Amino acid sequence: MKLISAVVQPSALDPVKNALDEVGVTGMTIVDAKGRGAQSGKVEVYRSQRVKVDFLPKILIEIVVTDEKLDTALGAIEDAARTGAIGDGKIWVTDVLEVIRVRTGEKGPEAVQ
Repeated sequence: MKLISAVVQPSALDPVKNALDEVGVTGMTIVDAKGRGAQSGKVEVYRSQRVKVDFLPKILIEIVVTDEKLDTALGAIEDAARTGAIGDGKIWVTDVLEVIRVRTGEKGPEAVQ
């Protein structure tokens, strides 16, 4: 099993959610986040003053998938979140040692379904 963590633009949340639904991945955790990467923030004008905004709004999506669904889920996220502009986001994958569904006590891949 794998944990997919994807940091994407807030505008990409609905397209990513819909793309994952289409490939059969429905369970996810969404967290509002702020971050910076290659773009190093941006300069905005507020009350005639130039203000540098270092941390931009992002969405962190976390999904646990079976090894068989990993490539499909990654492809769906990439395709849905990509605009070609700086700041589209990052995706990383981590091994998951165990998953337990609290309600039923199911463990492993059965708890992910």
